[in-house]
Amino acid sequence: MELTAIGVLLALSFVIIYNTIKILKEYERGIIFFLGRFQSVKGPGLIILIPGLQKMTKVDLRVIVMDVPTQDVISRDNVSVKVNAVIYFRIVDPEKAIIRVANVFEATSQLSQTTLRSVLGQHELDDMLAERDKLNIDIKALLDQRTDNWGIKVSNVEIKHVDIDESMIRAIAQQAEAERARRAKIINAEGEKQAATMLAEAAEILSRQPQALQLRYLQTLKEIANERTNTIVFPIPMDLIAPSKKFAENLQKNKDD
Repeated sequence: MELTAIGVLLALSFVIIYNTIKILKEYERGIIFFLGRFQSVKGPGLIILIPGLQKMTKVDLRVIVMDVPTQDVISRDNVSVKVNAVIYFRIVDPEKAIIRVANVFEATSQLSQTTLRSVLGQHELDDMLAERDKLNIDIKALLDQRTDNWGIKVSNVEIKHVDIDESMIRAIAQQAEAERARRAKIINAEGEKQAATMLAEAAEILSRQPQALQLRYLQTLKEIANERTNTIVFPIPMDLIAPSKKFAENLQKNKDD
């Protein structure tokens, strides 16, 4: 009997000590309730509670990484896409995180899903693909504002994947190919324009300098002489034809008179 009584006393003592002495790590805080009412936030280190009167709820202050499940989003240009993301947040006010919301992690997860759909639905598909950093900032700002009342600080939001249907992928590829073809035509037209401008300037310079025109004529003859062909097209300068043409016109005029 004595051994049984001693065993009961030891077990009771162990239970009392377990419920009285708590040790919190550096990244943990304890929310103390006295008879059900909030009393204080304690930690880290050794915490002593009054058994039966005080209860403690631990809160982790480290950064938490949470995956946002894949969401079906309809963009502003009526394109259906599947988007998932990841958010980084931490509890900065343990009192609010415990008292103002029943399950802070579930509430943050649900809010992040609705916020993701709301923000992305206001943008077109091109923005989702090309301006992902800007969208991350917009989602983070809105989510951080809405979770502030829960003692949550959102540090970062990253969109991981934007999945598009195969038909839309083909349409985007065709659009990109058409855009490349358009740019190629514009570049070709710009080149033709520059070449025509330079040729016009060269012709104007040659017209003002007869010696340069003769030198160009001689250079052309040299190039023709180096060609390995049986047919040679020999250019005749207009200066040689002009006197003959003028003489023929004078003869015709005298004949008419």
